Amino acid sequence: MSRIDFGAKPYTYPQPVWIIATYDENGIPDAMNAAWGGISEENEVSICLSVNHKTCLNFAKTGAFTISIADADHVAGCDYVGIASGNKVADKFAKAGFTATRSSRVNAPIINELPICLECKVIEYNQDSCILRGEILNVSVDESVLTDGHVDVSKVKPIAFDPFNNAYHVLGAKAGDAWRSGVPLLDPKS
Repeated sequence: MSRIDFGAKPYTYPQPVWIIATYDENGIPDAMNAAWGGISEENEVSICLSVNHKTCLNFAKTGAFTISIADADHVAGCDYVGIASGNKVADKFAKAGFTATRSSRVNAPIINELPICLECKVIEYNQDSCILRGEILNVSVDESVLTDGHVDVSKVKPIAFDPFNNAYHVLGAKAGDAWRSGVPLLDPKS
């Protein structure tokens, strides 16, 4: 096997496509696309967001944000909120085709069109490292993506960012069972 070096790059699979939504000081919803984020504790997320985003100004005032999981059905709107600046486009949220419902837990919008939403309060934002840490207070899921009361990934059609090719890919094909596929490899003596 031969390997090719790509250098020190933030290239991993899968990278989430998270749509971070906030309200501004007038209660107007804003959203941005963020791929550099992940779960950092059982009830905590960490996201790398440059300080100049309108989203950062908003959550500094409200202390809250939501994270919606981008999906294949809304890929154009999800990409749009990543390439249009809320500092320059006043109606970016609406132009993306999004509507909002105010979260009952935090002062942030839930994007009605995206079926999975994490409702978060700001723990801290470090402007030097650009790391936002948020406490997950709730995960709300639209009933349309449930099968027998469980989230059905084939209905959600979440997308992931492919940093090698600047593309989005739909997730969904099952490759195995967590905490079971590796059981046959366990040493029976351990």
